[in-house]
Amino acid sequence: MVTLFVGTDRGLFAFDSDEHRRHWRMREPLHRGWQVYSVWPDTRTGPPTIWTGLSSAFYGPHLQRSRDGGRSWEPVPSPRFPDGSSRRLLQIWSLAAAPDSGGVRAGASEAALFSSTDGGGWEWNQGLEAHPSRPHWSPGAGGLCLHSIVQDAGDPDRIFIGISAVGVLRSDDGGTTWALKNTGVTAPVEEEEPKYTEVMCCVHGLVQDPTDPSRLYQQNHTGVYRSLDGGERWDRIEEDLPSNFGFPIVMHPRKPRTLFLAPLAADEDRTFPGGRPGVFRTDDGGDHWTRTHRGLEDPCYSGVLRGAMTADAEDEPGIYFGTTGGDVYASLDEGEQWSRLPGRLPRVLSVATLAG
Repeated sequence: MVTLFVGTDRGLFAFDSDEHRRHWRMREPLHRGWQVYSVWPDTRTGPPTIWTGLSSAFYGPHLQRSRDGGRSWEPVPSPRFPDGSSRRLLQIWSLAAAPDSGGVRAGASEAALFSSTDGGGWEWNQGLEAHPSRPHWSPGAGGLCLHSIVQDAGDPDRIFIGISAVGVLRSDDGGTTWALKNTGVTAPVEEEEPKYTEVMCCVHGLVQDPTDPSRLYQQNHTGVYRSLDGGERWDRIEEDLPSNFGFPIVMHPRKPRTLFLAPLAADEDRTFPGGRPGVFRTDDGGDHWTRTHRGLEDPCYSGVLRGAMTADAEDEPGIYFGTTGGDVYASLDEGEQWSRLPGRLPRVLSVATLAG
C-alpha cells in the first residue's frame, strides 16, 4: 500500500492505494484553505513523520507535522528571520533531512536556508546570506525561492541547493561557505554587472545520482543540464525534447540513469507544448528522451509545477504527477501507461509518497 500526498493551492489531499496500487481512495481534505508548497515524509525513524510547509495570505508560512500517516496534525515552530532583519519569510518551498540524526533543513523565500536539530528550533544559514553575490540576487516569476536541497550521497559536508532565479550553489563545509556552480548554464537575461552574470541562472529542479555523486541533473529555465563533476560544469541534454523549459526533474529510485521530465511551452504559456501532454523519460542519463503519454487526456493545456512530480520507493516504483488543472496521474511501468486518480483538485503544488 502507498499513500500519495498532494499539496494544492487550497489544502492537502491524501490518496490511499490498495496493495497493488491499482485502486485509490481519496480522504477528506486536510489543511483546508492553505497553500501546501512542500510535503516531506521523514522515514528515518518509525513511525514516519510527515512534514508540510504551508502558506496563507492572512497567516503567512507555517509548518505542521503528523506522526500517524496524516490523520492528525500538530503545529511546529516555523523558521523565522531574526527581529530587525530586512528579510521576509514568504513560503517554505523544501524540506529535507540533514546528516545528523533527526536534523531537518528547510528552504524558503526569500532565498533562505534554515536548519534544525530537533525539528523546532531553527538556525538561519549565515554563510549563504553573506555570499558576495547576494545583493545581486533577483526573483523569478515564483519569487526568490530556495526549492531544492540535495545532501551529497558520498560526503556529509557537501550540500547542493537550487535557488530561483540564482542557480546552483555548493557547500563543501556543511553550509559554512558557498560557491556558485553555474558554469555552462545560460542566463535568461543580461546582468548589469558582468562579474555576477551567472547568478541569473534560474534553476527549477535539481537531483543527484546516489550511486555516482559527481553526476547531477537540473531542469533550468533555459534548458536541461547534466554535470559529471559535482557541478563544476554543466552541459545541455535536451536534444529530443519539445521544449527546454519545465519545472520538475525526478530520478528513478532504482535506476539512476532513468529520469523523468515534464516539458512545458515557455515562457508565458507554461502548459504542455501544443496541448500534447507528456512525461519524457531517459534511460541513458539524458542522451536520449522518449515521450510517454498513453492514458493522459489530450489535448490538455495544464502544466506541472516544480514540486508536483515524484516516485515511490516500491520494488517496481510508481511515478506520480499533478497538474495545474488539478488532475493527478500515476504510472506503474515507468510511464508506459498512465492512469488518472479519482477527483479533480485545485492547482497542484507538491506531491510525495509514503509506503504503508
